[in-house]
Amino acid sequence: MSGPVAGPDGGLRCPWGLATEDYVAYHDTEWGRPVHGDDALYERLCLEAFQSGLSWLTILRRREGFRAAFAGFEIARVAEFGAPDVERLLGDEGIIRNRAKIEATVANAKTLAGWEPGELDALIWSHAPAGRRRAAPMTTEEIPAVTPESTALAKALKKAGIRFVGPTTAYALMQACGLVNDHLARCVSRDPS
Repeated sequence: MSGPVAGPDGGLRCPWGLATEDYVAYHDTEWGRPVHGDDALYERLCLEAFQSGLSWLTILRRREGFRAAFAGFEIARVAEFGAPDVERLLGDEGIIRNRAKIEATVANAKTLAGWEPGELDALIWSHAPAGRRRAAPMTTEEIPAVTPESTALAKALKKAGIRFVGPTTAYALMQACGLVNDHLARCVSRDPS
């Protein structure tokens, strides 16, 4: 089923949002809600990069492990990580132990540490589509994996020295952080009050 599905409370939700209890909570309280702040957006950017090639549920269930391993995703603290930290992270069972993704997370923090406060937030949000109130998708098949805006965001981030982000990862970030609203029409989280 690709349209909204009734949950245990009778409310309609995006079908993926009912797959597990973890997804219900994430769908209902986080996904698609606006996220601002450099550290908060850095965390989401990193987690989306770690998710590449994996299920989001894998990342969601390890999010607290990631937060512990990466100093709460505070850019200034992660920017201080060095080679011993990378080796420590490669042995941390609470995260995805992928060297390229770990090294990109650290390198990105080092890059972002040199930016002005609010610069990452401004760069990401400058790629929110004009007229964000586009028609709500009726089915999951209507939701794109890549858009011109996500392609432009990925290009801008790469040009600024940010690693491990492509148009698909950028679009997932845009969805998760509320730059676009891809909750299905009639979903209880489409326009939460």
